[in-house]
Amino acid sequence: MNEKTETGHQSRKQAIEAQAKLRRERAAEKLRENLGRRKQQVRARRSGQADETNGLPAAKMDES
Repeated sequence: MNEKTETGHQSRKQAIEAQAKLRRERAAEKLRENLGRRKQQVRARRSGQADETNGLPAAKMDES
């Protein structure tokens, strides 16, 4: 290989690695946001009354 090809290959490899790092960082941020939302939901449920429904209310037939 000549020097020009090796340099181009290295810069492309660095660009791919940088993109992968950005993807991992975005995924980690999304996971943190999701965890925060889930914790907030749990706190809200604890502060309110217990959920009395069993299953999906819309799936049940009316007994009238």
